[in-house]
Amino acid sequence: MVTARKQQLGLMRRLPLFLLIWGFASLAMWIPAIYALALDDHPTSRSFFYSGIVGLFFVTVIGLAMSNREPRRGTLGQLAVLFASFTVLPLFLAVPLHDALGNTKYLNAYFDMVSALTTTGADMFPDPTRLTAPLHLWRALVGWLGGLLMWISAAAILAPLSLGGFEITARGQPGRPVSGVAQSEKVDPRGRLIRVTRTLTPVYAGLTSVIWILLLVAGEQGLTAICHAMSVMATSGISPVGGLEGSTAGFTGEAILFLFLFFALSRLTFSTDTAASGYSRLDKDPEFRIGLMIVIAVALLLFFRVLAGVSEIGGQMDAGQALFVIWGMVFTVMSFLTTAGFESANWNDAQQLSGLGTPGLVLMGLALIGGGVATTAGGVKLLRVYALYLNGAREIDRLIYPSSVSGAGGGNRRIQSDGAFIAWIFLMMFAITLGLFDVLLAAMGVGFEQAMVLSVAALSTTGPLIELATDVPIRLIDLSAGAKLTLCAAMVIGRLETLAIIALITPALWRG
Repeated sequence: MVTARKQQLGLMRRLPLFLLIWGFASLAMWIPAIYALALDDHPTSRSFFYSGIVGLFFVTVIGLAMSNREPRRGTLGQLAVLFASFTVLPLFLAVPLHDALGNTKYLNAYFDMVSALTTTGADMFPDPTRLTAPLHLWRALVGWLGGLLMWISAAAILAPLSLGGFEITARGQPGRPVSGVAQSEKVDPRGRLIRVTRTLTPVYAGLTSVIWILLLVAGEQGLTAICHAMSVMATSGISPVGGLEGSTAGFTGEAILFLFLFFALSRLTFSTDTAASGYSRLDKDPEFRIGLMIVIAVALLLFFRVLAGVSEIGGQMDAGQALFVIWGMVFTVMSFLTTAGFESANWNDAQQLSGLGTPGLVLMGLALIGGGVATTAGGVKLLRVYALYLNGAREIDRLIYPSSVSGAGGGNRRIQSDGAFIAWIFLMMFAITLGLFDVLLAAMGVGFEQAMVLSVAALSTTGPLIELATDVPIRLIDLSAGAKLTLCAAMVIGRLETLAIIALITPALWRG
């Protein structure tokens, strides 16, 4: 058994990384194929089964041709593979979806797969009845695999390169391997990646299984339970019933999902491998604490907004209704802060009580802030927000006491200066990217408000914003081909972040 495992690891080290990801995706296609076969949906089953066989055939042929080729680019080359996975791999993932659906353009299927793989969850087909059960399972499964890919990549690729939010606390320059990693790469270029994969995959799959079982016990339907379980872990917001309004688990189901959304607030909820010095405890982690503060503060503000609306129209709210409204606010705020985008069923009840519309600007702001570093959440990330807060508080102290010395610890002192500087650069780049995509979408005939919502949703990987942030939901299928491809680019940039893209296109980093 030990010899077989060594041979397996040797094969993984020799085979190009992109082919490994492609091979796993091909195998994953047999899951909806088996499910469709159990439902006697033979055309859909054949689409996924044959696509998986074709994928494995190409992986095998190309792998044999490249089996003796040694990777020479180390972690930076793995970052390029990650970029290719989000742009090229959906071309293959869309094949069975397009073939099984049969009544849509291939571009729509490609857009849907980019949306799922980047855990954006923007719904090209908002009507749940448009897709069959195996297709719903496939969308949720692709989103789940995309979340797993980001979990692994954060610890194995982004952390060594001081990217993805790690640049705030790391001492290395963004895009360059930190001290020690570069030397280890020469000996074992994929050792860290394999170790992280073997460590995190069982945790990720195990947590998903726990959510699935709990939802089934709460009375949720089988397909909805597994799709919501995968969507919560991946923060993709993909649902086969159009969201939590179509759920049969009720308040209990929402409570279960809420509990597991905490995994997107801080990496310390599941791993301490990438923890910064001094932040190895969850209760001391600034991301977790500032995330809870934001959830509580925004939920209370929205609750007072509802109270004001109820009072304005002369209505009344009893204690029971108030509790359900507060719960709806807390859950929805938590969901959008972690970029999952699930809307509580009590959210609509609050709107009906107050007569007020959806506070789209608030939801967009939450999505832009995003969740924790090294999680499946998107957005600017809580650690960068914390760095800017520390720097702002320190500057205010210096205005009052010009000769004062910072009393922060060593870790916080670095975040106050270098970390805050890098966070500010990232924020400006994020804002410029947001403005650029606004202009591009506007040039393709999209209205200003719609372009803003689409850009925020894509760059923060929070697809449900497209349906909830405006009074009239935006129909993605009506957009032009250019606008759809533009949004695909925005989703990939939002998933990888601008610093990683710059690292990929900077020749000096490749020469270094």
